[in-house]
Parts: sequence; C-alpha cells; structure tokens
Amino acid sequence: MNIQRRQFLKQSALGVGGVLVGVPLSRSEPATSKFFDPFAPVPLGRSGLKFSRICMGTGMRGGNRQSNQTRLGREAFQRLLRDAHDRGVSTFDLADLYGSHAYLPPALDGLARDRYQLISKIWWNTGGLPEPERPAADVVVARFLKELKTDHIDLLLLHCVTAADWNVSLRSQMDVLSRLKAQGKIRALGVSCHSIAALEAAAAEPWVDSVHTRINPYGMSMDGPPEKVVPVLKQLHAAGKGVVGMKLIGEGRLRNDDARRDESVKFVLGLGCVDVLNVGFEKVEEIDDFAARVRKVPLPA
Repeated sequence: MNIQRRQFLKQSALGVGGVLVGVPLSRSEPATSKFFDPFAPVPLGRSGLKFSRICMGTGMRGGNRQSNQTRLGREAFQRLLRDAHDRGVSTFDLADLYGSHAYLPPALDGLARDRYQLISKIWWNTGGLPEPERPAADVVVARFLKELKTDHIDLLLLHCVTAADWNVSLRSQMDVLSRLKAQGKIRALGVSCHSIAALEAAAAEPWVDSVHTRINPYGMSMDGPPEKVVPVLKQLHAAGKGVVGMKLIGEGRLRNDDARRDESVKFVLGLGCVDVLNVGFEKVEEIDDFAARVRKVPLPA
C-alpha cells in the first residue's frame, strides 16, 4: 500500500486521536453506549426499513444454486441460520444463484415474520443457473415467495450488474419489480454492483432503494481501490440509498488475519456511508468473532 493510499484510508476512517468520524448518530445504540452494537436495527437509507447491522450472507463461493453454506448440509446450515438469529442477526441475504431459499423457512420456523428481514436477488444474466431460461421478474418473484414461505421480500435486488447502462438494459425487469413493490410483495428494490460504473449509475437512479457493494480497506474482491470506491458510496448514501457492504473479510482471505479483520471492520464502520455489514458466515464461531470486533469500534464522540 503506497503512502497516498495509506493517507486516504486513515483520513476516511480515523480522526484526531484515532476516534472514528463521519458515522451518523441516528442509530439504535443506547445513548449511554460508547461502541457499535453489532445487532442494532439500522435504517436502510431512506427506504423506511431497518435491518440488523450484521447481516447473514448465504452465498460464499455461490453459483448454480449452491454455496459453501448449502454445502454444509441441510441440518447444519439450518442450525447456523437459527443460531445467527438467536444471537441477534435478523437480516438474511439470500439469492436464487445460491440456492439458499429453501433452507430459511424451516430454520426460522415459529418466528413471527416481523422478527426477521429477507433479502434476495434475481439472476437475470446468462449462465450461473442450471436452466437457460430467464423468466420475467413477476414469475421469478412468485417462485421466491413460495420457496421462502412468505408474502413479501424486504429487499429484492437485480444480481451482479456491471454495465454503466444497466438501468436502461434492465428497465423492463425494473418496471415489473416496481409493480410488485406497489402490490406489497417487495418492500424495497435495488442492485448488487460489480463495477464502479454500475455503482455510479445506481447513485443517480431513482428506482434504487439500496445497493450491495464490495468494500474493505485492501481492495480485495472489490470494483476498484478504496480511494475510488468510497466516494461513490458516499454519493449513494447522500442520495438516500441504503448501502450494504460485502467482502469485508476479503471473501474469506482475512479469515486467519486478526489485525486486518479488525482494521476492515473499523474502516467500514468509520466511513459513515455503509449501513449493513453482510458476511457469509460458515460457522457460529465466525458470527461471534465478527460481532466482538464490531463491539470494539467506538462510536463517534
């Protein structure tokens, strides 16, 4: 990491004396708290929704309706989902691409629907799924609702957009999703972005309520170096979009690096423009470890 980049990371996340700056105080931590609560409900931009600060991802090494989570086996994965909820995680990130829908309802059986929030994603592109057909969004969402045994999805995304004009090429799908939102079957809409150009388009697109974006201080599995990504995330946040951060653990590459895991959590929380931390935990110990690192980060003075 060169000197310019080190200076950017320091200025983005740290203030005088190492105190985090730029973090909104409109969070749900008790007034007496001095540190971030990993499980606090936080506003998702201006969507009107609140998600738990830590979100349980289910798509580690995901594709073809499989992921590291589904490969744990039904019993182990469902136990992990329930253990996550019992610890305070109320938001679960799913996707057709991961094949994780069917595991959720048995894991949370008996819980009222308002006790948890569901995120899912439509895979609209070629490849990635066993079948070549890509039905319209209303057909896909109807299937999602059946698989999830729910009458609504809290946040529905178009999965993995990269083009600068995705909001033009995917407009027909967006229009269908808008109608489903008006019907109450979806509460908020957005995209998961995998390029700077796609992020910039999302910031300017009124249709977008929330964006999934890859962010850590090391540029691992990101759309560009932090000094290029962070300004766009600030634009998204300023425009009232929810921002859900992914790849905080570098897609698992920081799993055995305590110092850099701490630094990544501190950096992302310090940006003040990332609402939710989405991590693809594969065992309950990883949830406890990540939550402990969030609790070490002081709130702004």
